[in-house]
Amino acid sequence: MAEPSKVIHVRNVGHEISENDLRQLFQPFGVITKLVMLRAKNQALLQMQDVPSAISALQFYANVQPSIRGRNVYVQFSSHQELTTMDQNQGREDEPNRILLVTIHHMLYPITVDVLHQVFSPHGYVEKIVTFQKSAGHWKMMEDCSLILANFLCFCKFIFIFSIFVYSTVNFIMYLQNCVGFQALIQYQSRQSAVTARSTLQGRNIYDGCCQLDIQFSNLDELQVNYNNDRSRDFTNPNLPTEQKGRSSQPGYGDAGSMYGVQGSGGRGAGGYSQMANAAAIAAAFGGGLPPGITGTNDRCTILVANLNPDRIDEDKLFNLFSIYGNIVRIKLLRNKPDHALIQMGDGFQAELAVHFLKGAMLFGKRLEVNFSKHPNITQGAETHEYVNSNLNRFNRNAAKNYRYCCSPTKMIHLSTLPQDITEEDIVSLVEEHGTIVNSKVFEMNGKKQALVQFETEEQATEALVCKHASPLSGSVIRISFSQLQNI
Repeated sequence: MAEPSKVIHVRNVGHEISENDLRQLFQPFGVITKLVMLRAKNQALLQMQDVPSAISALQFYANVQPSIRGRNVYVQFSSHQELTTMDQNQGREDEPNRILLVTIHHMLYPITVDVLHQVFSPHGYVEKIVTFQKSAGHWKMMEDCSLILANFLCFCKFIFIFSIFVYSTVNFIMYLQNCVGFQALIQYQSRQSAVTARSTLQGRNIYDGCCQLDIQFSNLDELQVNYNNDRSRDFTNPNLPTEQKGRSSQPGYGDAGSMYGVQGSGGRGAGGYSQMANAAAIAAAFGGGLPPGITGTNDRCTILVANLNPDRIDEDKLFNLFSIYGNIVRIKLLRNKPDHALIQMGDGFQAELAVHFLKGAMLFGKRLEVNFSKHPNITQGAETHEYVNSNLNRFNRNAAKNYRYCCSPTKMIHLSTLPQDITEEDIVSLVEEHGTIVNSKVFEMNGKKQALVQFETEEQATEALVCKHASPLSGSVIRISFSQLQNI
């Protein structure tokens, strides 16, 4: 073991692990000032703000095996006491550029320009995309492999070992697919957008368990696009010809959102929230998978909530609760049924999250009945409250992060965007009217004050959230979410 240092050495960092994944592993112990990904070595160097923070992290992970996306990672003090410019350059596989070279591994579903645009556009304006197969040398490999396969088939036929034949042929075909590969060049308007996209999407899957992104910076200065079709697109020049119409190089294309229950190409959720961008955020949040119990195929956006407490509920309180799971378009309390309400979410996936996580939740002494409505949307009128343009909708920014934190109500709430001079007494005073507080803590992360408050029951925590989220405090607007921590 090296002597204590504020630089932590992390090993077994697979390509599916992003910088954000590593930050989440170490942020509870203090401020992270530098992070270098050594992709070629499956390692990373991470510098904490001070040595005590690094010591706390390593002491904790000495007893708890750290794991990211199902992969165990191994941590120790680095021999470096400080990350230098040379160390950081070592982690830069190539110089940042506004053009990205993207390789798709394990491609079991077809990928086109539209799919790639849906995935990469949330991180900045994409100017051009060009797709192609790997270099010609791989085609020679394909010819050689095909000859071997033909001989292998004859051999299998001769000796009549059918089971071995099937098993070996399937694995051989998978090998051939990876020999050929699929690549794309994606040109952003700015270099910063490319840097952000690479940092966020590196190693992620477009679809569940397949189509993994391997992203590098290209050394090209400008992409030349001659045609706008499924293989290339210049988004700055929509008047380019489509070339002679024929079969796409990727037949059988289905839109990138199909795995997540969103609409086809160009579809938008109510209020202009791009459902195509939403598909990318979902993929980034859940690593290509979905939470247990979520199908991702629902297309109903409107929810019917019953068994509300009509004496204590209102539209804003419902907004505070349901906006944890997606953007809110509008809400309507049913005057003929005072304990019922209709809530229109941004899209079907967000509605499914809300129904799944809030069904049976307790609020104001009532157990909520949360189901999909037979109405596809809520007609705007005098009795509806509009939230489509509300700045309080959480998923307009950092959608992937907000998806990752979706869960059923817990006993613990997390408070952020707090005044810098906030105290634990201030926090307790703010929420103590809603139930018995078991524990509380005010802390600082990335220079911003945050707090955790643990209540005796989930219902008490839910009441505090619906009543105090988005409330003003000393010039700040408080943001409250459920925390999945068990204890403070």
